[in-house]
Amino acid sequence: MASLEDLKELAATEQGLCVVSSTRPDGSVHSSVVNAGIMSHPRTGEEVVALVAVGGARKVALMTSSGRGCVTFRRGWQWASAEGNAEVTQVNKPVGDVEYPQLLRDVFVAAGGTHDDWETYDQVMADDGRIVVFITIDRILSNR
Repeated sequence: MASLEDLKELAATEQGLCVVSSTRPDGSVHSSVVNAGIMSHPRTGEEVVALVAVGGARKVALMTSSGRGCVTFRRGWQWASAEGNAEVTQVNKPVGDVEYPQLLRDVFVAAGGTHDDWETYDQVMADDGRIVVFITIDRILSNR
């Protein structure tokens, strides 16, 4: 049976590289490759999949519209997917007690990222209009 630990293990082995999918209004699937990680939601404390995306990206619009998302992590022939409700945050609006620049940093670190110059990182994220998407983990599927 697939578990949160399976998901975490695979996310860590590929530094968070995964496929995120959502559905288009016609029911077809839209997928793209992103970096994501598992972290505690800053408002609820629940473990969620978190990713950073360009605010105007098609995947963001589709997850906003459908309210759902699915993320698949893989390493070799091993894979694990998490699906659930998608929460698309608003640029520069705190989530819980976490200010937005710190939230972007937290998601980046959860996805395995490091940075030597956080001020530059913050500026690039702001200039790109990056937003955070949280996917609750309603179901985990895996071949493990």
